[in-house]
Amino acid sequence: MVTVAPQVERVQRKVVRVLTGTQILGSAAVTIGLAISTLIAASLSGSDAVGGLAQTAAVAGAALLALPGARLAQRRGRRPALILGYGMGALGAVIAAVAVGAGLWPVLLVGLLLFGGASSANYAARYAATDLADPQRRARELSRVVWAAMIGAIIGPNLADPAGRLAASLGLPVGVGPFLLAALVLCAAVLVIQFGLRPDPLVVVKSTRPVESPHCSGGGTPGGLKIWGSLGPMARLALVGVMLCHTAMVGLMSMTPVHMNHAGSSLRVVGVVISLHVAAMYAASPLFGWMADRLGRVPVLAIGASLVVAASGVAGMAPSHDAPQLAAGLVLLGFGWSAGLVSGSALLTESVRVEDRPAAQGLSDLVMNVGGAVGGAVSGIVVTAWSYAALGLIVGFTALPLLVVCLYASLRKPVR
Repeated sequence: MVTVAPQVERVQRKVVRVLTGTQILGSAAVTIGLAISTLIAASLSGSDAVGGLAQTAAVAGAALLALPGARLAQRRGRRPALILGYGMGALGAVIAAVAVGAGLWPVLLVGLLLFGGASSANYAARYAATDLADPQRRARELSRVVWAAMIGAIIGPNLADPAGRLAASLGLPVGVGPFLLAALVLCAAVLVIQFGLRPDPLVVVKSTRPVESPHCSGGGTPGGLKIWGSLGPMARLALVGVMLCHTAMVGLMSMTPVHMNHAGSSLRVVGVVISLHVAAMYAASPLFGWMADRLGRVPVLAIGASLVVAASGVAGMAPSHDAPQLAAGLVLLGFGWSAGLVSGSALLTESVRVEDRPAAQGLSDLVMNVGGAVGGAVSGIVVTAWSYAALGLIVGFTALPLLVVCLYASLRKPVR
């Protein structure tokens, strides 16, 4: 068993506290901006299609910054990489605020592209929590940071309206206020990382060189997209698992409000269903972290895949007017995403060498964000061409191979 020195334990506790705080700030800032971005982009451009591009731009920004952030972390540590992500997000929020004030929707999309850096930093923060973690508690430490995002996700949208009213009282367009507030919150996150994340956990773990996991891939691992060829089977399983769970979640969740709208459901009912889904995504993460540490990473990844399959069936078979059944399906979907993200991220972290972790983790965040963007786009096409039920069927069958592979790997031999 790998033991952790007492001084490393103290540093790890501080690291998790700092990351938890910045996760709340980062998540709040992201939800402040995204809560209004679609409406503002559509209003400025006069096109609902451009409104849809607002969310896509933010997701694309998170994907584009995943690998540069990972390379920076690999060279200099977690602190500079997280500062880059939150700093780019703050810059993007300022540009978005200027664009709203000037009425320039193309500039708004550019700002939202940079704003995606905040999401990229939020995703990377979960990995920073694992650098110094005891291997027996790695998934639980990661899940604590994921859970903290729930607090920010609850707070953020509720701050958008007061910020807009404050901007209006100052003679500015309403949309300027939320983006400026998001920029201020992200600047606070930068300061917390700069002064709180000391020592840098990745720098410490590289210097202490703990015993490597038996699942770690050997040899030098190249950076960028080429890293895929150097990953071992467990690392590849983890990466694909995280990507599939995220893609399924975005695809099914994004079209549920449209499906409910066909039955004339009120915004309040739709909001309750989506809120229950978001709560399930984050609230259960500590439970899945505990399970991943006790039962193993791959079995919990299998649980995540099975929950996605079940969610696809429950939600897909629900009539558009059946809000309770749709809510039950989306809660299962949120649980599946949480189980897949927590267990898959922990498995990926311990399946590569310490010096190669940032590159593999950056690739994971890249494919996860790309998968989410593709899932959101394809789901709209599927529902338009066929139906919401067809989307549920496709999502369920997409997750089935992951479930089969995880079950086979779990029964073949005990893996973490």
